[in-house]
Formats: sequence, structure tokens, C-alpha cells
Amino acid sequence: MFHIDIENQTELTQEQISQLQGMWKRCATRIVLSTTLAGSGHPGGSLSSLHALLVLYSLIRHRPEEPYWPDRDRVVISIGHISPGVYSVLTEFGYLPEEEFLTEFRRAGSPCAGHVEQGVPGIEWNTGNLGQGLSVGTGICLAQNLQNRPGKTIVIMGDGEQQKGQISEARRFAAKFGQGDLIAIVDRNHLQIGGLTEDVMPVRVREEYAAAGWNVLYVPDGHDFQTIFKALRRAWTHDGLVPNRPTVLVMRTIMGKGISFMENKAAYHGSPLKGEDAKAALKELGQDPGLLDFWSDKRSGHPIERICKEIETVLPSIDSGQPIVYGPEIKTDCRSAYGAALKDLAQRNNLPGSVPKIIGFSCDLEGSVKMQGFHKVSSNSFIETGIEEHHAATCSGAVSREGLVTFFSTFGVFAVAETYNQHRLNDLNKTNLKVVSTHLGLDVGEDGPTHQGIDYLGLLNNLFGFSVFMPADPNQTDRIVRYVATTPGNVFVGMGRSKMYSVTTEDGDPFFGRDYTFQPGHGDWLRRGEEATLITYGSVVPHVLNAWSMLASEGISVGVLNMASLKPLDREAILEAAKKGPLITVEDHVVYTGLGSMVASVLVAARVSQRLLPLGVTHYGSSGRPIDLYRLQGLDGESIAESVKDLLKDSR
Repeated sequence: MFHIDIENQTELTQEQISQLQGMWKRCATRIVLSTTLAGSGHPGGSLSSLHALLVLYSLIRHRPEEPYWPDRDRVVISIGHISPGVYSVLTEFGYLPEEEFLTEFRRAGSPCAGHVEQGVPGIEWNTGNLGQGLSVGTGICLAQNLQNRPGKTIVIMGDGEQQKGQISEARRFAAKFGQGDLIAIVDRNHLQIGGLTEDVMPVRVREEYAAAGWNVLYVPDGHDFQTIFKALRRAWTHDGLVPNRPTVLVMRTIMGKGISFMENKAAYHGSPLKGEDAKAALKELGQDPGLLDFWSDKRSGHPIERICKEIETVLPSIDSGQPIVYGPEIKTDCRSAYGAALKDLAQRNNLPGSVPKIIGFSCDLEGSVKMQGFHKVSSNSFIETGIEEHHAATCSGAVSREGLVTFFSTFGVFAVAETYNQHRLNDLNKTNLKVVSTHLGLDVGEDGPTHQGIDYLGLLNNLFGFSVFMPADPNQTDRIVRYVATTPGNVFVGMGRSKMYSVTTEDGDPFFGRDYTFQPGHGDWLRRGEEATLITYGSVVPHVLNAWSMLASEGISVGVLNMASLKPLDREAILEAAKKGPLITVEDHVVYTGLGSMVASVLVAARVSQRLLPLGVTHYGSSGRPIDLYRLQGLDGESIAESVKDLLKDSR
């Protein structure tokens, strides 16, 4: 494998330059062929960044035969649409067979997707949504530093995506945490889909990075191998630069470089060459134009049988400790129970002098989300991002992929609604993030509708890899937090703001006592009844139990089924309840997209006919006490009881 010794070389030899030129010619050929054969793709940016990619892969620490070697340097391709260029370079270095790339690019079922994906060995992160790659890089760099691993993290970005606000968040984060092992490369070709970057939205790239506290290097010719190498070497060794600061290389490049009629044309950002133009381009590259027909024939007869293999994260062994039991006389909030459990987990697993196992992210809400205890006992593992939720969601997701159990906590509206796209990308990247959201629903109360997150379940149900757990009280919160800390996968744990007493059995003992074990996909029968069933979760559980007491005092027998596990859902329990009589779902959530619609789907799928009354949030709340807001939406105990009686009256 071609390799340049960046530690001991000050410049490239003529032989190395000649080798790189040969590699460039082969890769440029693949870029033209792959996009033309697919009839779509992004050849222009692939060509403008190709020289830098070739030099970079020539000097990083990596093992193509062992692509996920733990001590490798990491390359994050934020501009995922330059996949033709990236796949071409990975082919050159032995990660990917040329035939698979050229015959499968952008075909259904192939890992050689239009935007880079981990199914191709050597790809660290599925990207495409611009502006998130730098956050990923900061997360990887943070994890590497916490685990005392060697290696650089390099993020390749375009100049158009510098318009994204999340990049500003990531820049500040990298500077705050002194990420000297982080290197960013900006492909500055001054073109994007709409034309000149200066016309679409001007960005002062170098000035903005300098203002954030980065080392800034300008590379006036991003197509000269020697110039690129010397700039990368300075960044690598911090030669003449401020140590413990991240470094950005702003490389002046030309869109479509190397094909005369493509150069400096914005049209080729996302448009492939047609057949005759592609053959003309191949001729310019000194290649046989007949290559296009040759590979077209091979592509048409090539079956796609490969299974995309993704990076597998090995999580540490976690001591989950002993559950804390909150007695019936104790009134507290679920978020305090979360904080106590997290502190206990840190004390058991983040031992002094050792690599931490559990990391906690906060967005300037440490006290509100009750992470003070965790911070106190494990200060190096507490990551304060400030008011940068978009960056925090992506960065924490990247950390969770590096073998660290990662908690990300903020208010409900910020944890899901504001960061939905970031979690969607986390889900696609098979992260292991534990999103613990406090202050959900109308239960936020006086903070008003801007802070009353009432749509989280409807959003999270769209993410295939996320589990959703909503504890009923502090005891169940404690068990769920300990469970998710020991379990891989993306999880959302949500809770309200108000203090409450623990749920008890009819005998007055804690329902979720010392012997209780949380099981995903399992509902909890808090009360049994024969005439109807109230199905609920989260902050409204106390009000539902209050309604149960009122109904019981009138001789009306109803059951109460707590669905702390909303995803996966206990379908069997729902169908069992449906055999007894009407179902009433009660939730502090938009009534149209929450538990009510999920229960309806279960009934329809099982072809079960039963009356269903969904109770939930039907309009934005106002500023006021939670109990008053619940009353206005018919979610207080008395209103729930009246709704049940009306339903049963109509059913008779």
C-alpha cells in the first residue's frame, strides 16, 4: 500500500508525486465512469477534492485489511455527496474492489450509495445532510482522548456547508475542549448548487474559524500535491501553530478539476456527464473512451448479492448497581431519580485513574436535568456543550459509537423536536445514545407552550432503531435508567417536571419495589378491572390512578395498564384489555399521534373490534400550573373519570 511518512518527511519526493498523479488519473476515471453509468451523482465536487483525498489517505494510519482497527486515524466525510471521489480513493487503497464500485454505484441494495455509507469499508459515518460532519469529528476526537487512544480525526467539508449554523456550534466545542488532534479540510471551490457561494450566501471561512480559536492554514492550490502535503504536515505536527488547538485547512480548488469543459461549472455539482461527454472526458484523461461501453455491459449483468456490513460497537461492561427504592411517603420528581441513578452509575463505573465508561452531555441545563451529582463524581466525563443542542445531539451520538455509554439530557422540546434530524442521522449510523429528556408535556406548566414538548412520541415512532420508555414514577425511572446503561442501542427516556408520590399497589407498597425488573415491551397492570381499561404512561399516571379511585368508589371496575415501554409496545396486554371492554388511552401528548393511535393500530392489525377513546392534548397549552392545564384538556382525575363513565354509558 502506498504510504507517505508524514512524521519524518518534510516534502514529497518526485517519485511519490508521480505515483500520486497516476492514482489521480485512475480515480478521476472512476468518478466519470461511476456517475455516468448511474445516470446521477456528483462528479464536480468529487474532482475538486480528489487531490486532497489522495494525499490524506497516503499519510493516515490505517489498515484497509482491518478497516476498523481501533488505533486508526479517522476520516469523516461531511460532504457525503462526493462519494464517487471517496469510493474511488478507497478502491485505490484496497478497501473496495473496483468492479463492485463501478457496477453497483447508486443501485438498490448496494452499499455504494449516492452519499457515503458505512456499508463500504473505510467509511466512518453515513453523511449527506450537510453541516453535521464536524460535530461527528469532535465526538470521535473527544472519545479518543477520553480513552487515551492515538490517532487524528480529519473532517472533509465543502465551503457551501459552512453556511450551516451547526458548524459554528462544532467549531466552538472543538476549541473549548482543546482538540489539537482534530483537523478540518474545507474544499473551497466557491461553488454550490445555486452558483457562487458569494451569491447564494457569503461565508468568511478563514475569519470565522480564526474567531472561534482555531489554527487556520490557507492552501492556495488545492490541486498541487506538494502544497497539500506541506499544509497537512504543518497541521499534523502543529509546526508553527498553537498547540492543543484544532486546525482547519482551507484549500482553494476548482470544481470539476481535470476535465476542461467541467471546470468551474456549478452545473456539475450534481449532474453527471452524458455518454458522449463522458467519452470526451475519458479521452482527456488519456483513457480509452471504450471503457464506458465496457463497464456499461458489466454493470447490466452484475447482480447485487452483498450484505452491507456496518461498524459494530463493543460497549463496556457496566455495573448497574442496586436500585434505589422511594417509599410511598417520599414525594419527588422522576428527573431527580434519574440524577441519583446516574450519579450511582458513575461512582461504580467511572473509577479514578481509569478510562471512564459513562459520559454525560448537557446543554446548559445541568441543574434542571439533575446531572449535578454525575458532574461532581465524574467531572472529566461531564460534557457541557452550552446552548448548542444540534451539535450536542450529533456529537454525543458519535461518542456513543466509540465504546462509551453516552447520556444526552435536555428539555423535551430540545431533545426531540429541535434535534430530530440529528437523531435521524444517529439512527442511520447505529449509535447507542441514551437521550434522557426531562420537562415533557403540559407538565412543564408555567414555562408555557414553547417549552411544552407534546409531539415526541409521534416523531420518535418514525425512527426505526429508537426505543421509547416513559417511566410512571421515580422508582420505575431508577430501574429504566439502570437498564438502558447496560443495553446497546438508541433509547429515549422521557419524563415530566412535577414531583409525585410513588405508584403503589392496592395494599400501599411501592409497585416498582426492590423486586421489580424493567422489561421492554412489557406493560404493567397497576390495577385490574372488568368493565374497561385505562392505558397510560408518564406524568398522567397519578391522575389516572386518581380517576380509578373515583370510579371504584362508585362501583365501576376498570383496569389501569401502564405502558412505560412505548416502543416496543406490549401488544398482547392491549389485546387482553380489549377482551374486557372499552379502552381509554390517557397521555400528555398530542392525541392524534401518540399512544391512542398506536393502540388503534394494534386493534386494527389484530382485527379486533372494540371501542377506543383517546384522551390527550388537543390544542397548545398555556402558561399555568400543570393540574390546571390538565383540567383544561380533560386530563385531570375527575375529567378522566367522567369520560370513562360517559363511554360506558354509551356502550351499554
